[in-house]
Amino acid sequence: MWRALASNMLTFLAVALFLLGGLILWGQNTYTAQGPLEEAICLRVERGATMARVSRDLEAQGAVSSGTIFRLGADYQEKADDLKAGSFLVREGASMEEIVDQITRGGASTCGTEIVYRIGVTRTLAEVRELDPAEGRFVERAEFDYAEEEAPEVYTEKRGQADTRYRIAMAEGVTSWQVVEALKAMDVLEGDVEEVPDEGTLAPDSYEVEPGMERAALLDEMAERQALRLNAAWEGRAEGLPIETPEELLILASIIEKETGVAEERRQVASVFVNRLERGMRLQTDPTVIYGVTEGRGVLGRGLRQSELRRVTPWNTYVITGLPPTPIANPGLASLEAAADPDQTPYIFFVADGTGGHAFAETLDEHNANVRRWREIEAERNAEGN
Repeated sequence: MWRALASNMLTFLAVALFLLGGLILWGQNTYTAQGPLEEAICLRVERGATMARVSRDLEAQGAVSSGTIFRLGADYQEKADDLKAGSFLVREGASMEEIVDQITRGGASTCGTEIVYRIGVTRTLAEVRELDPAEGRFVERAEFDYAEEEAPEVYTEKRGQADTRYRIAMAEGVTSWQVVEALKAMDVLEGDVEEVPDEGTLAPDSYEVEPGMERAALLDEMAERQALRLNAAWEGRAEGLPIETPEELLILASIIEKETGVAEERRQVASVFVNRLERGMRLQTDPTVIYGVTEGRGVLGRGLRQSELRRVTPWNTYVITGLPPTPIANPGLASLEAAADPDQTPYIFFVADGTGGHAFAETLDEHNANVRRWREIEAERNAEGN
């Protein structure tokens, strides 16, 4: 009798172990297999959240088939206590193992809200946008003039969330004074700016920032990036250019930046100025005159007067020969490269052509014809506007 009972017990234990092994194997396979999510989602993990709470959220959104297996898998991998706060883009079909790795690895949030401050030539905009996980693109929630308009409610709400990301996008052609004034107004940054950086020394680019970042530290980063770009452009410059130093290259690049926003013609514009410098001609470019009037402190907001075109300032290239003493804005990488390697052309004149670009000319007669055509276009536009 005892032998039979012992035999039955052994058989039961063997079956139980077999079933347990199968259950464990099934759980492992379920944990690592492709998940049931049919469309990407944005998973937000709050500060202080637990793996149990996250598993319930994932289960409710259809991202995992079993919250229990999800938690057990995280425990088995010893990651249950490594949960990081943030917003995470969970791709369709993501396995439980992949999701656990995402939410415990840390780093920047991969979805959710982003606030972008755009420093432009005429104004600074703040844009609140959120990633649509299904479409894989950002959707604008709000946009407003940061210096002139009251912040909308959605901005205030998102500014208070720990997982909101921040980016500052500096446009090509803004002045250093404009950058400093824009940074001073941004509540995401801290600290004073003792002096405005030298004109042209800040790199137009996109910068990721964290709340509380020092304004001076961000300006240092902008300056370091521009110095690297200028050095690379100078090292790769074409032979025989009528510029002697990297500083002169920066000045020329800033003029090119302010003269055209058309990428395809930057090197043509550069060729005109290089040809003029080689012939000892005055550059005669309006943006330098404007800088002499404003000294980079804001936008002129009107056309130049004849008296301003004749006024002697260090930057008025209608009355001075050669380059002005400083840049007139912060040029982007493309303008630096254009200044360092201009096209080979015979052009010494250009004027707007009505399309956003310019008409180039080799002779004064050709240029005068282009100017007449531009004035006709202006007259037609003014007539249509009346």
